[in-house]
Amino acid sequence: MRYQNINCEPISAPQRFDVEADGLAEALKNALQKTEKNLPKFVHLYPSACSEKSWYRAVPNATTELGSDWTAAFWTGMLWLSYEMSRNELFRAVAEAQFDDYAQRYDAFQLMNHHDMGFLFIPSIVAQYKLTGSRKARKLALKAADVLAGRFSERAGIIQVRDRDIQGAFIIDCSMNVPLLFWAAQQTGRHDYYVKGLRHMVRVAECMLRADGSSYQCFQIDEVTGQPVRGWQGQGYDDASCWARGQAWLIYGLALCYRYTKDLDFLYAAKCASNYFLNRLPSDLVCNWDLIFTQDEEQRDTSAAAIAACGLLELHRQLPAQDAERNLYLNAGRAITVRLAERYTADSAVTDGLLLHGVYCRDKGDGGLGDDECCIWGDYFYMEALVRLSQKDGWNPYW
Repeated sequence: MRYQNINCEPISAPQRFDVEADGLAEALKNALQKTEKNLPKFVHLYPSACSEKSWYRAVPNATTELGSDWTAAFWTGMLWLSYEMSRNELFRAVAEAQFDDYAQRYDAFQLMNHHDMGFLFIPSIVAQYKLTGSRKARKLALKAADVLAGRFSERAGIIQVRDRDIQGAFIIDCSMNVPLLFWAAQQTGRHDYYVKGLRHMVRVAECMLRADGSSYQCFQIDEVTGQPVRGWQGQGYDDASCWARGQAWLIYGLALCYRYTKDLDFLYAAKCASNYFLNRLPSDLVCNWDLIFTQDEEQRDTSAAAIAACGLLELHRQLPAQDAERNLYLNAGRAITVRLAERYTADSAVTDGLLLHGVYCRDKGDGGLGDDECCIWGDYFYMEALVRLSQKDGWNPYW
């Protein structure tokens, strides 16, 4: 086994995740209603990455305003999820109208010089292709995959973050961009897409997943020698801690990587990352912003909790029926979603977001960004978790 040096700690007190889930249908209904209410504000403008005093700013598809250069598609993805669940043609019409914004962004190559092509084009344009069969959507998504593939460093074996970053730098967030390459490989038969995605995820598991099942957010590989240089935490508390959203990206990304590759090593790595995450939750099962904090008094990050819920549900789906922990991951993903719905949502008089108490960047003396606010990716993944749990026969992921 490739990652046998990683300790897969047992999940403590699994009965924590045995919760009543009767309210999830109503939670999904409320999410759809709020999304529909927000439609007039966000047609060719998009919710900012994070809210200000619980209200999103309307920003262009391509902008650095409030750190929104990578987040537009989460709103478009919410429209596609809403269309799937309601068959309300209004959701589809607005989502399809937004295609031009992504096409113009690609043509102008505006804020495209980074690794977040998956975040930008999977919930929006790949989703459009999967749901409607649009040939133009398929073509644009494959162009975006080319951009992502072009960021691959052959010697380092990684997809580099941004042009301005140090050579050989990659971050754990990219685990959710790699599915764009796997999808493109399936669509075209081009093996190079698959190999680049696979090699990147091998590096993620080798370098970012630590021996105890925790993770670094950031890592550097020397592009000349191909040797690991160092890992660090970036948005986490410190280099020895474990940033909750990074761990959530890792759980989901590894589960998706197994779905595409069927490499059992990734399934094992996903379980190690998941168990570490689940063993460090506060009493309400909604993670704090860094997993070094396990008590109830610290700042939650509901956006990380929503991502992790989707990752756990995907992991349950990929595990064989005989796996002893398979249903535990289902219970945990469902329980986290229930607690988000019960305790971290609010009506439209209070916010236009779905989830309160998210964190973009925690204020560590530098002012932070979106600290204790709504985060648009948190809203998207919360809705995705609700959709996953509503579909007994399984939901076809956009990722």
